[in-house]
Amino acid sequence: MKIKVKETTLAEALAEPRAVHRPPVKPSPFFRWLLKTVSAPDLKATDFTAEKIGMEKLGRDEPCLYLMNHSSFIDLKIAATLIYPRPFNIVCTSDGFVGKEGLMRAIGCIPTAKFVPDLTLIRDLNTAFRDNRCSVLMYPEASYTFDGCATPLPDSLGGALKRFGVPVVMIRTYGAFARDPLYNNLQLRNVKVSARMEYLLSPEDLKNRTAEELNGILKEQFTFDNFRWQQENRVKIDEPFRADGLNRVLYKCPRCKTEGKTAGRGTELVCEACGKRWELDEYGCLTSADGDPVFDHVPDWYNWERACVREELERGTYRLEVPVTVCVMTNMKHICRVGEGILRHDADGFALDACRGELSYRQPPLASYGLYADYYWYEIGDMICVGDNRILYYCFPTDGRDVVAKTRIAAEELYKIKRAEKRAGQKNRI
Repeated sequence: MKIKVKETTLAEALAEPRAVHRPPVKPSPFFRWLLKTVSAPDLKATDFTAEKIGMEKLGRDEPCLYLMNHSSFIDLKIAATLIYPRPFNIVCTSDGFVGKEGLMRAIGCIPTAKFVPDLTLIRDLNTAFRDNRCSVLMYPEASYTFDGCATPLPDSLGGALKRFGVPVVMIRTYGAFARDPLYNNLQLRNVKVSARMEYLLSPEDLKNRTAEELNGILKEQFTFDNFRWQQENRVKIDEPFRADGLNRVLYKCPRCKTEGKTAGRGTELVCEACGKRWELDEYGCLTSADGDPVFDHVPDWYNWERACVREELERGTYRLEVPVTVCVMTNMKHICRVGEGILRHDADGFALDACRGELSYRQPPLASYGLYADYYWYEIGDMICVGDNRILYYCFPTDGRDVVAKTRIAAEELYKIKRAEKRAGQKNRI
């Protein structure tokens, strides 16, 4: 899926009319049917099956909150099929509205900026639940998984569930990541996909549990490992391109410790610095001809990279500085490509300087617990997004290095460090 991009100056982009907030609408029976119908071919191609647990507890016209793990674009098609014919709104990224705002609103989408505090979204969800008597589908992880495991959830989620007071239903997919992992450049694999829909929490459960207890329940529900699932269920993926782009996730060689020199091509991952080679076998395991893969499990390698980044942060040696092409989003007509610049990231957070000095943006570490980062974003390129509820800056690295995964890890770990420091400081003042 592509997005409309307009070449312009920063001043021209900022002068464009801003998007106007509109409350969510309850999708009509026609658009509910349409969404289900256009989803059918992909689901048929994956022999989709589903299991429903406890769903008889949900009243026929009772609105609820559907929480779903986020692996690939087929997630929405799964939800549209499982939830039909109930009316539901969909919380989605605001850039998904570009060039098709009318259609997105008609099918029930509610726009929001990823990893940016958005009080308007809370009001919109209340409108959906209370005024429209409509359910809501939300992907609380906000971003697709890089390594097939869960991404962090916001600490505010448990409190939000208590505030809404509607039943919570969990939708969990199996095979969606294996079919279309983000790193693999939209190349679909021949994998069966299934899902489980489970009535998770009643309004009484929400009332009787603390926000912390609810967060614990959600963390357990959003604990998974898609590569392990593939191995344990012997799901065979024999496509010859299954390791294409794997270097985006596994960017640091565990043998020579060099970063940015791994290359995923075909079925192999190669370190071009030391020559070490791995094969991603048909069941998602990493093997090596010399008998020592170091890591045979992709998430284990990714977790080691996370530990390395954490160590750099604690030593004070972590720093990103990368040339980028910058796009901005000011409304839902198009994305504006406004020029070139430098994106920096260190213990003080993000610094973006671009457009020959016209653009200077700073974002502190505690601005967000996560980072909107993506591979092959709308078929343009790998992307890191910074910004606030006024404007978003989409930064596309131009020097060929794989920096997206490390930057997302660093943003997550830096947030944890700074939050712990802040809490320790508050405790010492008491």
